[in-house]
Amino acid sequence: MSFRSAARLLLACLFWCIAATTHAHEVRPAFLRATEISAESFQVVWKQPIIEGRRLDIKPTFPENCTQTDPSMDRNGDTVTERFTVTCGLRQGELAFPGLENTLTDIFVQITYLEGDPRSALVKPDEPVLSLSGPNASPAKDYLGIGVEHILLGWDHLLFVIGLALLVGGRKVWGVATAFTLAHSITLAATALGGIVLPSRPVEILIAGSIVLLGVEIMHKSKGRMTLGARRPYLIAFVVGLIHGFGFAGALAEIGLPQGTEIFALFLFNLGVELGQFAVILAALIALWGLSKLGRNWRKGAETLASYGLASIAMFWVFQRMAPYLMSV
Repeated sequence: MSFRSAARLLLACLFWCIAATTHAHEVRPAFLRATEISAESFQVVWKQPIIEGRRLDIKPTFPENCTQTDPSMDRNGDTVTERFTVTCGLRQGELAFPGLENTLTDIFVQITYLEGDPRSALVKPDEPVLSLSGPNASPAKDYLGIGVEHILLGWDHLLFVIGLALLVGGRKVWGVATAFTLAHSITLAATALGGIVLPSRPVEILIAGSIVLLGVEIMHKSKGRMTLGARRPYLIAFVVGLIHGFGFAGALAEIGLPQGTEIFALFLFNLGVELGQFAVILAALIALWGLSKLGRNWRKGAETLASYGLASIAMFWVFQRMAPYLMSV
């Protein structure tokens, strides 16, 4: 084995170790809906995403004067749903979510009363408590931040955007990233508004596979070969964007959008995705420009390292996500 081959193998093993400790799944929200069915009696639905094969350690805590029945539980795909009844007014005190501060999960809360306006809110890890007597504001505006988090905290999407910057570069990358967002928006809207849902596991495998292919495309580019990705970057970004859109959309379909502001919330989410992508691309282009100033070999070396890193990490995710199917054979 040559020194170059040994170095590549060593790098692949290093990146696989990194992948094993990296959570590539979507930033997936949880949802709590409380519907008043009789005076001060609420039917509660509490949904949590399953991440890495286990549910999150989050349990809603109602005000002290509330009593609740034992929950019934069922699992549908990658979501666990609990249903129980809470007896109290749910207009005073605090609704808390202990354990939320240790996650990256946001929680949508929707409380519907027999009389009076419903209450909607987005509870975040940095403030896992909702005041039930505080001002009531629509959570639609919060979807902008969720869109940004979708890119910055969702490792598979983050790596794909970085790969686009490496493959295309220059001014063209902005248009290619927008094509990715446009396709992403189509599948997200089809799922969130039209109810079109694909099984999450196959979608996650396809997402990881798209990153592997992108890494290979970057390798070919660094060797001066003209590939399909280099010739048709807009087409590739659009097709892959359709797949990536189903990643977050499945969880969003389970939860839904704020009632009465669905289109606005969806627009803000997509705007947040675009802003997050542009921030990542700008950082990548600045880094590549800085490496170019050090010399051509510095930039080429960085692109080679990044391409092997993208492909190796994503291939690990492919095997990891296929494992449940392989074990059931």
